[in-house]
Amino acid sequence: MKLGKLLQGIDILELHADPELEIAGVSYDSRQTKPGDLFVAITGYETDGHRFIPMALDKGATCVLCQQKPEGDAPCILVSDSRAALARLGRNWFGDPAASMVMVGVTGTNGKTTTTYLLKDVLEKCLDAKVGLIGTNQNMIGDEVLHTERTTPESFELQALFRSMADAGCTHVVMEVSSHALCLQRVAGIRFAVGLFTNLSQDHLDFHKTMEAYCDAKALLFRQSEKGVYNAGDPWAGRVTKDAPCPLISFGGQAGDLRAENVRLAVDGVFFDAVCGGETVPVHVGIPGGFTVYNALGVLAAAGALGVPLADGAKVLAASAGVKGRVEVVPVPWDYTILIDYAVTPDAIENVLTTVRGFAEGRVVILFGCGGDRDRGKRPKMGKIAAQLADLVIVTSDNPRTEDPDFIISEILPGLEGTETPYVVEPDRVRAIRYAMDHARPKDVIILAGKGHETYQIIGREKRHLDEREVVAEYIAEHKERA
Repeated sequence: MKLGKLLQGIDILELHADPELEIAGVSYDSRQTKPGDLFVAITGYETDGHRFIPMALDKGATCVLCQQKPEGDAPCILVSDSRAALARLGRNWFGDPAASMVMVGVTGTNGKTTTTYLLKDVLEKCLDAKVGLIGTNQNMIGDEVLHTERTTPESFELQALFRSMADAGCTHVVMEVSSHALCLQRVAGIRFAVGLFTNLSQDHLDFHKTMEAYCDAKALLFRQSEKGVYNAGDPWAGRVTKDAPCPLISFGGQAGDLRAENVRLAVDGVFFDAVCGGETVPVHVGIPGGFTVYNALGVLAAAGALGVPLADGAKVLAASAGVKGRVEVVPVPWDYTILIDYAVTPDAIENVLTTVRGFAEGRVVILFGCGGDRDRGKRPKMGKIAAQLADLVIVTSDNPRTEDPDFIISEILPGLEGTETPYVVEPDRVRAIRYAMDHARPKDVIILAGKGHETYQIIGREKRHLDEREVVAEYIAEHKERA
């Protein structure tokens, strides 16, 4: 592609390159740069891409797009924001594939994954749509599953994914949109038919610093949405919607446009009446927990904004399967229950514990840790909530990354100390799971919190295989004489 065509729509400060220059590809990681590439130097979360311009040129980059003019006489384009430029480059390179599909973005601290999976199901069944999905668990093109590394890919990879989806015949895309993605321009230029806000609770303050800044990052989604759907029952709803330029639809709370009445929580899911205007529709979702009510309302409201009748959406939800790693039951041959849940925030820990409290006949046991190199302020809060709502707490590791696991645990323990709730510390997560199973009593519910769909532990900068389902299965095999 000619450089001039590739740069269309980008606000250029200085052009020191021939617009007729032929560009063979686009890279922003010098390690991946190939001969003929346009190298984009972006300021990353951990490092500055401008440092790697010489390496990119050595590997054959023919031109550089950057915010600071590099040394030497290499062809370059100066822009004020290389991240925003990268997003536009992706749209130009791949032909703006998102414009040919109906885009739905889901943001919020908790509930994004479940919401996107359920909404994908509703749109496929009710609109006969082929739906692409982008999220924490995995990416999907219809029924095809693709590997994913982060909730929202970098902008150029995102556009490549949209191109694959459009070429495969997708009519709709449902995607999780993280606060990082909104702040770091990964979704810049995408117009969402519907933007959905689930909720806000403490997380990612290592990046955003304050809850207000975190909230404002989430609110950016509505600035690029045709319609906004939001949880009216969330304490941050007012701030999220304050400057929204699009029409808004609310769900939940006492005055939501779509709300739940006659709610009943059970072991096999939730039951409620969805009320919208003068219409009342019974709803059943086979995922236990009060938060499932809000997730389901959000799905029905978003689907309604896309033309799906309330009763049709409810019918699909009744038949939907659960989501891997979200209140997922792991079968064991003994008289107790093991659940795996991706609870990594204080609010998520409280939600899953409250849910289990509603149906547990025996003790509620929770095993959890906190991620390293992430928001440290939530660690004692998670410990305190666990002590308040569980009968036994097992504190362990959860992606310690470059931090010392013992240090992370030491910051969780102040929330537990001084309470009457017994707790055990076992930094090795496999041993911690085995301890929980060794000491399980009849009717107990054991919650393995934090890993969810993940099948690895990040120790240092290395991903090491760890699938909690396999740990449980190995324990069962070793103790089959008890089964």
